[in-house]
Amino acid sequence: MSAAVAFLRNTWRGLTSMRTALVLLFLLALAALPGALLPQRSLNPPRTADYIAAHGWWGTLLDRLQFFDVYASVWFSAIYLMLFISLVGCLVPRTVEYAKALRAKPVLTPRNLARMPHHGSGDTAAGPDEVIAAAQTRLKGWRTVVREEEGGARTLSAEKGYVRELGNLVFHFAMLGLIVALAIGKMFNYEGQVIVLADGSEFCNSGTAGYDTFRPGLRVDGTDLDPFCVRVNDFTVDYFPNGQADQFTAGMDYQAGADLETGTWRPYQLQVNSPLRVVGDRVYLLGHGYAPIFTVTFPNGEKRTQSIQWRTVDNLTLLSQGATKFDPPGITDSEQRRKGQIAVTGLFAPTAQYDGTLLTSSYPELKDPAVAVDVMRGDLGIDSGRGQSIFEIDQSLVDQGRLTRVARENLTIGQSLRLDDGTTVSFDGVKRWVYLQVSHDPAQVWVLAFAVTMFLGLGLSLLVKRRRLWVRATPGEGGRTVVSVGGLARTDQAGYGEEFSRVATGLLDPRKGA
Repeated sequence: MSAAVAFLRNTWRGLTSMRTALVLLFLLALAALPGALLPQRSLNPPRTADYIAAHGWWGTLLDRLQFFDVYASVWFSAIYLMLFISLVGCLVPRTVEYAKALRAKPVLTPRNLARMPHHGSGDTAAGPDEVIAAAQTRLKGWRTVVREEEGGARTLSAEKGYVRELGNLVFHFAMLGLIVALAIGKMFNYEGQVIVLADGSEFCNSGTAGYDTFRPGLRVDGTDLDPFCVRVNDFTVDYFPNGQADQFTAGMDYQAGADLETGTWRPYQLQVNSPLRVVGDRVYLLGHGYAPIFTVTFPNGEKRTQSIQWRTVDNLTLLSQGATKFDPPGITDSEQRRKGQIAVTGLFAPTAQYDGTLLTSSYPELKDPAVAVDVMRGDLGIDSGRGQSIFEIDQSLVDQGRLTRVARENLTIGQSLRLDDGTTVSFDGVKRWVYLQVSHDPAQVWVLAFAVTMFLGLGLSLLVKRRRLWVRATPGEGGRTVVSVGGLARTDQAGYGEEFSRVATGLLDPRKGA
């Protein structure tokens, strides 16, 4: 039993040592590297699956070892928990010792002050009591205690710099708080991205279905998001002459809380690095692009108009690529309807430039918009129940012959093309879209507060010096008093010598120390 108790005690002592805490902190940083170097399933499942498939047995092994779910892995959580326990076990005893040190009196004056790293001596006509009283006055702000010795000698023990250890404790407790705050943030944060047309379209943070991509925290299922809505009214961009953007501004309205019940909208100018902060969430403006407007007029005269965002393929000129899909109206037979579906695919250029018939863009602003379209007709696969990209068609359907190209042409605004069955496709205009990100982190303020506190505590621990000073006043011959002064810095920092010399000179020769 005693051996088991000794083993547990030694294990606990080893775990709660500061050296172990530093090792665990290093291991935590090392363990986080795979999360930065490898794709993570929680962020990008398709890319993770592609990586595993591309690397064969090695990818499968990494997956079994949870390298693609680093922050939710058993080994990362174990290091995190052990670091937490180590810091708590290390800081609690140190806090108790610090509290005892605050209540304790400064240590006794050494017998031979001349052996101290800093020392000095002299004599004075003042009595021992006067010398000690003068020393107490000069050492105002120091913790002092006066003692009597044999032969009528009086001593003063002074100590200063207790804030140094306080700064050290503040630093480590703030680090502990930072670890807890980061863990809470990882569990309860979420982040989602959504594209919204800048034509008065709305987005409401009511569930994950409204997002294009959504990354929940470990304890977030998407059913209890903070409710708010935004309405994007317009979008403006200021460009430099070389086509580089100077400033993005999305004119929008938002509502939250009681405004949702009353229907009140509040205006806000959303800009890059100037997020909208609402009900604990932050709405960022990440990017923008274009959504061409197409109208398809079917042979029976019915029209369908759509504007869907196209993906930017050149960030400098905003050349875009996409697919706008249409379902034929008035056809109840599912087989016939699938054969008549239409997709307008191709490229969009805000400022058209041609190399022969090949369309490209020379400038990101809407100066001369044009599209180069391939019109596809057939089964788009939108009735299959499988998800598909809004930016492109399913190439496998083209390979199977279920979807065929029936027209290819370059169009400017107002132009149209006619298909073999009488269907017309017209290019009617362009809308802008904005790319928004909603971020929620309930521990963000605490992370900032603990980080600032860490720096403040570190500053105290580095700048403040812990030092001691002793004064002995001993009655001497001829009614004079022998004064001995000694000093000791309890840190390795330089600088105490100057302070000691100044204080000692003032005690031994008041005229020089004045």
